[in-house]
Amino acid sequence: MSGLAERLKSQFQVTTVDFPGFGDSARPRLDYAPSLYRQFLADFVRDNYSSSVRIVAAGHAAGYALNLAATMPNIVSKLVLVAPTWRGPLPTMARGQKPWLKGARELIRTPILGQFLYQLNTTPSFLEFMYRRHVYSDASKLTPDLLARKRQLTQQPGARYGAAAFVTGGLDPYLDRSAAIADLQSLSIPVLVAIGENSPPKSKAEMFALAAVTNVISHTLPGTLGLHEEYPAELYEVILPFLTSV
Repeated sequence: MSGLAERLKSQFQVTTVDFPGFGDSARPRLDYAPSLYRQFLADFVRDNYSSSVRIVAAGHAAGYALNLAATMPNIVSKLVLVAPTWRGPLPTMARGQKPWLKGARELIRTPILGQFLYQLNTTPSFLEFMYRRHVYSDASKLTPDLLARKRQLTQQPGARYGAAAFVTGGLDPYLDRSAAIADLQSLSIPVLVAIGENSPPKSKAEMFALAAVTNVISHTLPGTLGLHEEYPAELYEVILPFLTSV
């Protein structure tokens, strides 16, 4: 979010936060689950702000921000959902939650075999493949320096715990589309949904389903699931009028 935050800070007080287990946060061997992230986000906003806030969130974080706005309606004044997702990669491929996904998650958490499997899935070549396929739409932006920084994040001690939960659906903020739609329909605040035009078909369909809710503003922008990172300038031009409007 740094590219977007840099552009917004001239207009707003901007705070970025890493969810536990990701980014620059600590990565203890916790049971990373939706309840942890819902509580974390609610506590963070409540403890740091005395008035309502505008939230810009992408991917799974968008699902958690949506749930926060629905459960604590007085704490969020505007909501921007960027390439919002509520279902992890493997559940998307498997067409829903399956019993074996929990087994895969627990296997990756094991000391030796789990670490080995995790390393296989975080090799430089595999990371580049995944970024080309799902995160960036312009492969020329995937420079060696960028990919090296991405891999460095995956190699932090304990990194596999949160990653395993995400990939296997253990962090999915909703179990189905209807629950996400219900939370969105319950809101009385302005909501903007930004959709990456090159997003994977299944994920894109879910984004358009959210965008179709009455009174939701939507924009389709270049990029895919990582459009906030790949095209921060274009995203800024779309969301600034929304955030500053009365």
